[in-house]
Amino acid sequence: MTRTTLGWTLLVLVNALIWGVLSFHEPSLAAPPSSRQPFGNAVEQRSRMIHELEAIQALLKEQNSLLRNFADTAAHAKKRR
Repeated sequence: MTRTTLGWTLLVLVNALIWGVLSFHEPSLAAPPSSRQPFGNAVEQRSRMIHELEAIQALLKEQNSLLRNFADTAAHAKKRR
């Protein structure tokens, strides 16, 4: 065999080997694709975030009023002394 014939033969054999190996590859059933989207609905997420932020805002208002009352009580206690 000549050198070019040997090269072409090896190339064809390697291609056939690779094609044979890759033809056995198929998607596995171990983890079937889920019908649920990986991310939630954007509108639903925004709505949930807005509700959570409103709840946080209400808690901060309550906390500020408690701190003001505590500061007023402490100021009155100092004035009595």
